[in-house]
Amino acid sequence: MDLDLTDVPWRKSSYSGGGGACVEVAPGFGSVIPVRDSKDPSGPALLFPTDAWQSFVTAVRTGEFGTGRGPAVR
Repeated sequence: MDLDLTDVPWRKSSYSGGGGACVEVAPGFGSVIPVRDSKDPSGPALLFPTDAWQSFVTAVRTGEFGTGRGPAVR
């Protein structure tokens, strides 16, 4: 699947603290969620199925990964 992500409004977690080790997401693409490394905004983006991304977000919010940081992505 080829998506033009040139002018996409990317979102970074409010928990990123302005650091450079973050991921950014670009919701609004229907069946996929583009995700990229904030340190390399012109680099490649990974495309995750929307339901898989939602499962990941839910797992993070409920502490399944043991981070103890609460909601990290929306």
